[in-house]
Amino acid sequence: MSDVTSFISSIENKTRKSDAFTLLPLFEQISGCKAYLSGSIICFGKYHYIYDSGREGDSSLIAFSPRKQNIVVYIMPGFNNFEILLTKLGKHKLGKSCLYINKLSDINIEILEKIADLSIELMKQKYPCELT
Repeated sequence: MSDVTSFISSIENKTRKSDAFTLLPLFEQISGCKAYLSGSIICFGKYHYIYDSGREGDSSLIAFSPRKQNIVVYIMPGFNNFEILLTKLGKHKLGKSCLYINKLSDINIEILEKIADLSIELMKQKYPCELT
């Protein structure tokens, strides 16, 4: 956890730093997992995946990264189950499993909490998860 705190403390952009410190306890509470750092990504929980191709690996249940351009929230199951919630979220952009937010004041944080909670539940249903 001290690595995570040190990493967030080193962020130069004051808004990005403040937003990261807001997301940290929020995602710990929702996931039930302590944060850990994987490069510049703040991760919560772990799961092991095996694709039909045989490729396998480990990933986090949910994660975020306070990047220079925006905050990236990693929603592992993608967004097919979140269309209605996304219409209520506020200003954001989407990638395959990435939710891009400029700053938390641009969105409805309660909707982000619902998306995060549902994402974690979907991942727990699909994969055996390690809650650490």
